[in-house]
Amino acid sequence: MSFRMSNASSGMGVADHSKNTFLELKRKKIHRYVIFKIDEKKKEVVVEKTGGPGESYDDFTASMPEDDCRYAVYDFDYVTSENCQKSKIFFIAWSPSISRIRAKMLYATSKDRIKHELDGIHYEIQATDPTEMELDVLRERAR
Repeated sequence: MSFRMSNASSGMGVADHSKNTFLELKRKKIHRYVIFKIDEKKKEVVVEKTGGPGESYDDFTASMPEDDCRYAVYDFDYVTSENCQKSKIFFIAWSPSISRIRAKMLYATSKDRIKHELDGIHYEIQATDPTEMELDVLRERAR
């Protein structure tokens, strides 16, 4: 077994349900956002919560735990300076400074794997505090 293979199998897998839920957000616009968490017992990334198309960015950020890490994808709609309606998918790695060291390590080491599985992400944001993922940050990046 090559190093690459053994490296890929360590860390967390990504549940099929997680991939399918992401595709629903990307292709069908069923969800405004999806929040993922690591299920340590199953050793995989699972869906914790989804937000409907009518939910706001505030609804999304309010769903993130204050003291634990999460991954999330957010479908950000905006209007360009040419007045075109656009949409960009943001991947957010939420790792609050007060979360457990073990959780931070686990989420850090599994991040590339989930990003690889969720094909179609436009931007990534690393946030350790809520100000690092404010709506203005997304607006700025999407331009």
